[in-house]
Amino acid sequence: MDLAEAFRNYEDKIVSQWVDYTLSTYKSSTFFKKGPDKFSNPVGGNTRESLGALFKLLVKNADPKEFTAPLDQIMRIRSIQEFSASEAVAPIHAVKHIVREILAKDSERKQFISDLYDFEFSVDLAVLAAFDLYMQCREQLYKVRIKEIKTGRHILTDSKCPSNLLKKDKNDPVDFPL
Repeated sequence: MDLAEAFRNYEDKIVSQWVDYTLSTYKSSTFFKKGPDKFSNPVGGNTRESLGALFKLLVKNADPKEFTAPLDQIMRIRSIQEFSASEAVAPIHAVKHIVREILAKDSERKQFISDLYDFEFSVDLAVLAAFDLYMQCREQLYKVRIKEIKTGRHILTDSKCPSNLLKKDKNDPVDFPL
């Protein structure tokens, strides 16, 4: 028995706890934890899918460039939420603690905890990549916002209704010719 076999045996449990932890960081966590469907629950579904794919990459000690696709899927969602950069990437780091906790509870696999160096180094590289992706997404959001302000579209997106701008008195209805 080796560390790779331990990862295979506990993959579902590790990913499940990792997803649960990640979704618990959202304000509406109970809703996101309910359904696995990406269409009715895009945050929960995408988080499950991307963390599962990321775990497989971390376990096989993949090239950090391969982390981009699953991390991008998570960071795009987290970048539009009200998370600071550290709060956005913290769940990626949590898998290290989840793996240690699960292996420590298994008396047969407890000895593998000392062999986690490569896995944990991969997780650290994934955290750094996640931070870069988060910052790229935030930069893109700010560029869009600046463009909206420059073009005047912010009037449409920031007001309740464009006709609201035409009112002289907030209590008077606006008359539109037919």
